[in-house]
Amino acid sequence: MPDRTTVRLPEDLLARAKRKAAAEGRTLTSLIEDGLRLVVSESRVPESRRPVVLPVSQATGGLLPGIDVTHLSDHQALDDEDYVERMKRFE
Repeated sequence: MPDRTTVRLPEDLLARAKRKAAAEGRTLTSLIEDGLRLVVSESRVPESRRPVVLPVSQATGGLLPGIDVTHLSDHQALDDEDYVERMKRFE
């Protein structure tokens, strides 16, 4: 006969596990057992993850004339103007 033990789980995790077990037509015990077997399996090889290389923009140009990056109000004003122009299209 298998050993019995008490495990404390967060309520939301336990509720999700119970729903999954019921949806698969199995017991909560069998679901937990399968999960533990996966985690403690010695045949499990850690994934070697390659670093993600993000694309670098090759764009040239610069700031629009009159924009000072040290003043955020300039950026907000441009955003506001852009928003007003887009809203005019829907009138």
